[in-house]
Amino acid sequence: MMSYESTEAFALQMDREDPLSGFRAQFHFPKHLGKDVIYFCGNSLGLQPKSAKNAIENELETWQQLAVGGYFGGPNPWLTYHEKCIPFLQKWVGAEASELTVMNALTVNLHLMMLSFYRPDKNRYKIIMEAGAFPSDMYAVETQVKHYGFDPEDAIIEVAPREGEKLLRKEDILNAIDKAGDSLALAMFSGMNYYTGQFFPIREITAAAHGVGALAGFDLAHVAGNIPVHLHDWQVDFAVWCSYKYLNAGPGAVGGVFVHQKHAGKQETPRLGGWWGNDEKIRFKMEKGFVPKPDASGWCMSTSQVFNTVCLKASLEMLDAAGPENLRAKSIALTGYLEFLLSRLSNLDFEIITPSNPEERGAQLSLFFKEKGRQIHDAMLERGIVVDYREPGVIRVAPAPAYCGYLDVFRFYEILRDQF
Repeated sequence: MMSYESTEAFALQMDREDPLSGFRAQFHFPKHLGKDVIYFCGNSLGLQPKSAKNAIENELETWQQLAVGGYFGGPNPWLTYHEKCIPFLQKWVGAEASELTVMNALTVNLHLMMLSFYRPDKNRYKIIMEAGAFPSDMYAVETQVKHYGFDPEDAIIEVAPREGEKLLRKEDILNAIDKAGDSLALAMFSGMNYYTGQFFPIREITAAAHGVGALAGFDLAHVAGNIPVHLHDWQVDFAVWCSYKYLNAGPGAVGGVFVHQKHAGKQETPRLGGWWGNDEKIRFKMEKGFVPKPDASGWCMSTSQVFNTVCLKASLEMLDAAGPENLRAKSIALTGYLEFLLSRLSNLDFEIITPSNPEERGAQLSLFFKEKGRQIHDAMLERGIVVDYREPGVIRVAPAPAYCGYLDVFRFYEILRDQF
């Protein structure tokens, strides 16, 4: 375990020794009183990479100069533009290239995946998920079960923390899956709970679901670009994520999809069809009869969203230069330093509800305030600290390793210590 010190000198020394410290200069920071803010909100919206502007201008230039010719010409032909993100995403989610695509937005993709992999009948129709999931996931699951004529109160099993606790125990999740047995159609968890920052045991959940004959899917909104995972090896059936958080692709950026090859390689796997998911060898024949591509892009429906993908490509190139494993190692150390400093504060009454085990969390600590959480959050913003607030009573603090450093964490601690 790393040994920390609560001094500015220690933070400066750590930043000097950090091999990734130079990546900070590749991002734009908002300003507060003429200085860069302390930006701990990458779990909500990542900062803008400086390379994004030039990347967008390149595609604008292609559009200007080539118009429709940009689909087949120019430096980045648009016909296959989405494919340029795949090699980088493979390293973050642990997938074969054929198992990945980028398209649409997160909740749209979640619905599309559930239409393929939630195939209920009168006996096997239940979905299990964590209680307190992000509202979009709750709404998607609720409306999917209603779509098939089931009552959400009966069809949805929510696994909640034990009384007096805020985190889910792994054994409680696995026991609930086992108890559901052959009534369970789908385990649909987030990879990481947005509120607590708890990273769930994806491999074990998947194995438990498969053990009772169900499928397993995950919303990796808070995992992608935060914690490298191994979806192919873990036999996950499908996963979806957004790219505007730790992947820094900007608001409304294109979402990502993983479909395990055991499903993606089968053209008979049910799905909704669209022109861009049709086999490329016959796509331009313009004939009846949808023939899906035998990979994850067989779920694509519409033309590549070039301008929603440009910033993702630019950010992924930069993150790849840093290296996912290197970013994860820094994240563990940086979040550990934040936890160390927060433990030394005696002037604020809060509880860190994120797991203390680094293997069960990413670049986020959730601070639970029994009182005045919103007021404290607003006071932080007034002092140039960008964090976010989630009801009830949680301030989420996320030092993303690509652009945050030890001095940021120390300044945050110093402000909380001296001004509150």
